[in-house]
Amino acid sequence: MLLDGTLNSEVLNPQALNPEALHALSASTAIGADVERYWQTVDVDPVSRQVIGGGIAAIAHEMAEHLFRMAYSSIMRESRDIGAGLLDRFGRQICESDSTPMHCGSLPAYVRGIDRLHHGRYQEGDVYLHNHPYHGASHSPDYGVLVPIFVAGMHVGFAGCTGHMVDIGAANPGFSVDVPDYFAEGQVIDAVKICDRNGRIAGVWSLLMSNVRTPEANTGDLEAMIACCELGRERFVALAQKYGLDQVMSAADAAMDYSERLMRARIAALPDGVYDAPTAWLEDDGKHWGQPLRIATRVVVSGSDIYIDLTGSNEQVSTGFNCPFEGSVLPTANFAIRSLLLSETGDGRGVPQNDGVFRPVHVIAPLGSLFNPTPPRGCEARFTQINRIPDQIMQALATVMPEQVTAGNSANVCCFVYAGESSEADGDDYWVSVEVNEGAYGASYGSDGLDAIDNLMANTRNTPIEEVELTAPMRCECYELLADPPAPGRWRGGLGATRMWLFNAPLQASSTGDNRSIDPPRGLFGGCHGRAGAILHHRANGETETLPAKISNHRFAPGDRLELKLVSGAGYGDPKQRDPAAVWRDYCDGLISAQDAQRDYGVVFTADQQGVDWEATTQWRQQGSKP
Repeated sequence: MLLDGTLNSEVLNPQALNPEALHALSASTAIGADVERYWQTVDVDPVSRQVIGGGIAAIAHEMAEHLFRMAYSSIMRESRDIGAGLLDRFGRQICESDSTPMHCGSLPAYVRGIDRLHHGRYQEGDVYLHNHPYHGASHSPDYGVLVPIFVAGMHVGFAGCTGHMVDIGAANPGFSVDVPDYFAEGQVIDAVKICDRNGRIAGVWSLLMSNVRTPEANTGDLEAMIACCELGRERFVALAQKYGLDQVMSAADAAMDYSERLMRARIAALPDGVYDAPTAWLEDDGKHWGQPLRIATRVVVSGSDIYIDLTGSNEQVSTGFNCPFEGSVLPTANFAIRSLLLSETGDGRGVPQNDGVFRPVHVIAPLGSLFNPTPPRGCEARFTQINRIPDQIMQALATVMPEQVTAGNSANVCCFVYAGESSEADGDDYWVSVEVNEGAYGASYGSDGLDAIDNLMANTRNTPIEEVELTAPMRCECYELLADPPAPGRWRGGLGATRMWLFNAPLQASSTGDNRSIDPPRGLFGGCHGRAGAILHHRANGETETLPAKISNHRFAPGDRLELKLVSGAGYGDPKQRDPAAVWRDYCDGLISAQDAQRDYGVVFTADQQGVDWEATTQWRQQGSKP
């Protein structure tokens, strides 16, 4: 059902498109006019629409908070690598939480994956678990829990959540990139019922927990996810009982149509056309070092529809460095377009995030490519290449949206999993710690890039050092902004962080990421490129080894250190136009030297280094040399 690249020459003529194929390219789960709805459409007055809409949105937020507070593992509890929301019986997203965009945006795909096996057979009290990467999951470590919602005995929808599990029984603890297929990435759980009205299905739970290295953490996190969904179910039923199901669903329908109208209006305001981003490159696939992977991105605006065409990107690879199309690529495109056109700090303030936002956004990725692999290709390590999609979209649209885009971001998820055998066990028990390290944003019009922050599709929070040190034999000796100066620009790029871990016991680590060594974040409108990262293994004997960004089960000995230098964002605009006062602040903050200020920005400080020498700066910028 994919167009396999044939859309490029015809996209500006929507009549030439196959409607079925067009639907398949969108994350929307639109329902046809011939489908029998389970509610009567009624007129809902504006005040009631606002009240019901606010109630629906509050349910998603409360679900997420419930999961954050109950979760066992730090990746859910501290990093908040989760998503939650409500969906109707047809899989249309009604609302989502303000958490990691990937987790929220993929919920409709999880519903489709589960519904293909259980459609029409749901019962009250059922709980379903799913992580199949070729049937809707964003990747196999992201468990999805779904609880059907019944009102007056009728199945009306689902409460769902997703979250990253510490370990799912993969070939290596946590995850690894160098795997032959998705079976080696851990347990494949394909729409399995784990609870019914009588409670846990004991045999299923035993199978799940006896095949992972961290049964205690997995049990705690899964219980929290179930509680999150059960809360969502209770809150929605209470809302339907208070206002009536017809009123609630009619208000939800109106909210979806409203979001779609606003999104289409913003798309239609862009000039019709084809916008290509510069070809981007990933360092490797985690096994074949020195063989870069190509990312091709074309954005096509046609009326009130927008198409993200990834045709020309690299073919699928033989490791786990591929991307599930439905569960990862589609949500990423939706996130990028929503953030650009309906920013919640701008024109999109108050616009509900629901199925209506998805409808005008379509994605093309040829079957068998990096962004649309075929089974049984592995696809666990998909986040770095996914994060490059919004970065590429902004590069493509920079000429028509110069004040909305950012310069190149780190767009790199430097995720590490550390693991070892517990000293308190009999040798077959593990401790596993998952940590997402921070990159930086590129600068934008009127604003410097944000420093040391997870960005774009990731949006996870920093795991406190104390949390890691309490649960793993590791000690953090350094955690600060990079010493290298930020990428110059009228607005400077954000700085990545640097971190040094000392290991007190033998352990192994796996990672997925990209140091951007062959394709650094791109500057915009005269801004300078961002800075590449690096990963260094300092052995206890004094030797240092430079590691690739993607490692699988790399061994560390006691006394070894791991140094992480994360990618920095790019600059925006001519550095010589930067406000000298801002340059002075960067100098006072220790981000740049006086030589950096003069060379990169044309700003000269007084002889006693007490401020800007305004006269000398003006002459320097005009003449290119110091008077």
